[in-house]
Amino acid sequence: MHFGKFSFGCLRIDGRPFEHDVVIDRGEIRDRKKKPSKKFRDDFGHTPLSIAEDIPSKCSQLVIGTGTYRRLPVMKEVERQAKRHKVKLLILPTIKAIEILREDPADTNVIIHVTC
Repeated sequence: MHFGKFSFGCLRIDGRPFEHDVVIDRGEIRDRKKKPSKKFRDDFGHTPLSIAEDIPSKCSQLVIGTGTYRRLPVMKEVERQAKRHKVKLLILPTIKAIEILREDPADTNVIIHVTC
């Protein structure tokens, strides 16, 4: 999987532009379905990543890119779930998450916040 240019609001993966949050689960790219987490939005000021979403846990490492300005909140329950599944969890600004993936994508699932 090739990660191309990332800028505020746009990420290229394998030459394809994405202008929304994405989940990469065992090499398959899909849209992040935020709707289950919207009920927590008022508590965080932004729709957080919560365990109500379909978070890929069949991996040894889960990388969460929190956006250019680290605005994607990650609920503590997500961290606890990763620990229960014995998944190494990295929560980083999106640009740093992409760097990690470029270096070692093996057995890594990803959630990338693209817009901010």
